[in-house]
Amino acid sequence: MIIKHAIQRRWLGAIFASLVLTTPFAQAQLKSIDRITAVVDDDVIMQSELDTRVQVVKNQSKGMRLPPDDVLAQQVLERLITESIQMQMADRSGIRINDQQLNQTIATIAKQNNMSLRQFQQALEKDGVPYAEAREQIRRERVISEVQRYRVGSKIQISEQDIDGFLNSARGQSATAEEYRLGHILIQVPSQANKEQLKKAQNKAKKIVKDLRKGADFEETAVANSEGRNALKGGDLGWRKEAELPSLFADIVPSLKKGGISDPIRSASGFHIIKITDKRGGDEQLVRQTRARHILIQETTIRDEAQSEQLINELYKRVQKGEDFAKLAKEFSDDPGSKVSGGDLNWINDGDMVPAFENTMKATEKGQTSKPFKSRFGWHILQVTDYRQKDMGEEVQRNQARQLLYTRRFEEELPVWLRQIRADAYVEIKNEL
Repeated sequence: MIIKHAIQRRWLGAIFASLVLTTPFAQAQLKSIDRITAVVDDDVIMQSELDTRVQVVKNQSKGMRLPPDDVLAQQVLERLITESIQMQMADRSGIRINDQQLNQTIATIAKQNNMSLRQFQQALEKDGVPYAEAREQIRRERVISEVQRYRVGSKIQISEQDIDGFLNSARGQSATAEEYRLGHILIQVPSQANKEQLKKAQNKAKKIVKDLRKGADFEETAVANSEGRNALKGGDLGWRKEAELPSLFADIVPSLKKGGISDPIRSASGFHIIKITDKRGGDEQLVRQTRARHILIQETTIRDEAQSEQLINELYKRVQKGEDFAKLAKEFSDDPGSKVSGGDLNWINDGDMVPAFENTMKATEKGQTSKPFKSRFGWHILQVTDYRQKDMGEEVQRNQARQLLYTRRFEEELPVWLRQIRADAYVEIKNEL
């Protein structure tokens, strides 16, 4: 399949911040004579590894009070032991993270920290962590995460009744409530404004609303005219749930559609103009969907890269000459999930596909066939057969509730499982810490 895999958000958002705390690679003075500190099943933990990890924790404590050295060393050793157990589980289960998966993970980490890949590398080096060593620690974290997902996450079952109960609870309704991203413009009036000053401010606000509804750029207008606190940010107030809206806007915002501009709203401070720049969550969410079909040609043991490219170009020419796309897909496509249906991928949400496929699909008009292009899965041609807007609000809301429940149960079960595998493992501490 060509649908991209989601990465567990549980550890991804924090991995950059915790990387240096967990990496065994750091600029530390190692003892000239190393020794085994602990035996963990078929693995060993060396004293140098423990010393290095302890030193990294100290270097990164940033003034925080740490426990005494012997207590800290014991805590770090326990972490190394549980990591070793999980890495051995991964090895026995054949769990691997290849270079392509690792590169995608690192790119995502950098993006979530608002960095380019180069900036990410520089930040690591600034903290004394060579990039090559950081890559291997990220790989290690990914492997451990996969082990936990397989051993703990696979046992967690969320029923439809669980979801119903959560959505009907106060916590569930709050967690899945609709959120609005708001733009705001304030035309102030003096505290003791006379009728003329009020009228002037009101007329200015009305003209701004009129211009905005004709297509004027909201951010530029806010910077030029607003006297609100967020004016220099283009009037952006960020994301707000309905319960978090100022009472002045609470009755107006829910009635506006995405992109909608309010009429001027009078308050003691002046006239406010609100724009709904985006919406998410809630029980209504229109999603753009594309119906597409494709032919995938992959490199095989009997067909190399050049031959694969030649074949996809020949198929493209045959489609252009009028041959039936579905018949060619059934005969030639290497995608087993779609070839039996003539390459049909059904309805596709924006963001579901890998970038190369997504970008080509968006650039292809309805009824047209794309030129051959390559993704990480092989060579493709695709046809866009239809578009639609579908209300996915209830489905998105239920999926959100399912993920929240899953995360909660996972966090409850993980410590129990970690204690169990620690108790079941053979661990021999070789010397007093």
